Amino acid sequence: MKEQLAGLDALSINFGSGGMMVVNIILAFVMFGVALGIKLDTFKDVLRHPKSLLIGILLQWIALPAVTFILAVALGRWITPMIALGMILVASCPGGNMSNFMSSFAKGNVELSVSMTALTTAFAPFITPLNFFVWGTLYYKVISISGDVPTLVIPFLPMLSQILLLLGIPIVLGMLCSKYLPKLTEKIAKPSQVISILLFMGMIVVSFSQNFTLFIENIFYVFFIVLLHNACALMTGYMGGTLAKLPQKDRRSLTIEVGIQNSGLGLILLFNPKIFPPEIWHGFYGGMLFITAWWGIWHIISGLTVATIFRRHELQGEKSV
Repeated sequence: MKEQLAGLDALSINFGSGGMMVVNIILAFVMFGVALGIKLDTFKDVLRHPKSLLIGILLQWIALPAVTFILAVALGRWITPMIALGMILVASCPGGNMSNFMSSFAKGNVELSVSMTALTTAFAPFITPLNFFVWGTLYYKVISISGDVPTLVIPFLPMLSQILLLLGIPIVLGMLCSKYLPKLTEKIAKPSQVISILLFMGMIVVSFSQNFTLFIENIFYVFFIVLLHNACALMTGYMGGTLAKLPQKDRRSLTIEVGIQNSGLGLILLFNPKIFPPEIWHGFYGGMLFITAWWGIWHIISGLTVATIFRRHELQGEKSV
């Protein structure tokens, strides 16, 4: 399996300067669209009972990357370092905006879900590179003890500066638009989410169209890894809420919120050579690309499945805390 997956790392995508400009515009549009849903008013009700929000943020920012790190180390005999780093990158991304719809469908705490997505997205320019640097570096130190792996130093400050620039500006603009142009925001918020999903799917198709055979040859392994990783993410949200003795309604939202990651962000970051320079990454990080791209497809399926299961079970009379 490991030898088979090693073939994925040979994939390298080069869009050129013109193509990268298009990719950066897409990233800016996606993050602007997500930021349109960040309203200060969405925090008010949840902040009156901050326990669930605090638990959710800790699960998203600390527990999920930690669980992912443990899983990557445990699978060390079967996966390549680039596959593992792809898992860590996904776990470092903020919650996906589809989680809000899924939380509503699951009869969860929608206000909690929206607040978590808003908060993790607003802080993504800092938290995403920080978590990827910390857990990625730790992973490489651990596997270097037990095997001969290529030297890799994850550049934190260059990643941070680029991500702050690419994410920070559209997020701030989206929040300002939401605050000062509410009527315009109401008109463009939903269409922008639909367009973002279509752009993401289109990027996956275009990026991997020339490597379709390679993907098919490894789909079973990629599918299994993402399935296991996503299941661990969903369980992290549910078990964290259960251990914290949160109401069932809040547990449902935490399960979905932690299990639905904005992997589209991770994929677009991978396309940017200033964030993932080929000379540092030895020119190959296809394993990261495949894991991140497939996660973006699979978490929709798993999220809707979990939401449907939740929806079929009635909630007991509980209040959020």
